[in-house]
Amino acid sequence: MQTPMTPPSPRRDTPADPGLAEVVAYVELQRLESRYADVVTRRARGELTEIVRDDCPIVVDVRHTRFELTGPTEYGKFMDGAIQRFSLFEFVLLNMVFRVDAQRGVAAARVYMQEIRQNVSDRRRTDAYGVYHDRLERSEDGLWRFARRHNRSFARTAEPRVDADFDVFDLPVIPLEEILGGS
Repeated sequence: MQTPMTPPSPRRDTPADPGLAEVVAYVELQRLESRYADVVTRRARGELTEIVRDDCPIVVDVRHTRFELTGPTEYGKFMDGAIQRFSLFEFVLLNMVFRVDAQRGVAAARVYMQEIRQNVSDRRRTDAYGVYHDRLERSEDGLWRFARRHNRSFARTAEPRVDADFDVFDLPVIPLEEILGGS
């Protein structure tokens, strides 16, 4: 018999040692990004309310189309519509880089990701690669949440008629200091 996992209780205090505070925040931020990947893979959009602030601006830029959304409910509806065409959808975190100001309770992240997908229509495997630029903030309850997100695709499986494996776009890079300094 399996016992359900209980998440660790949120930290309401910040360790006095700045180095330790940064390490603790770093682990908590990795957990947040991993939780997001889990929520998306399981298509559990209702859980976004636990990790995305209600006023969080979200930009999804898929090269020729840019979507601007606000908060977990709107984001969840968008995601449902975007991934319903896949019989398989797995959100994979490839790499994460953080800049943390634990004392202020803010952080910036650059998160590289891959979507492993199988189309419902033709059962073809397709992949997409992108990067998230996130501003994360610790709430009064001690938990970190997404405060601002900007996602941009930089490669995806090419159409079968194209003589290439991937369509590749410019890799966007927003400096973490710029994200951290912004409100």
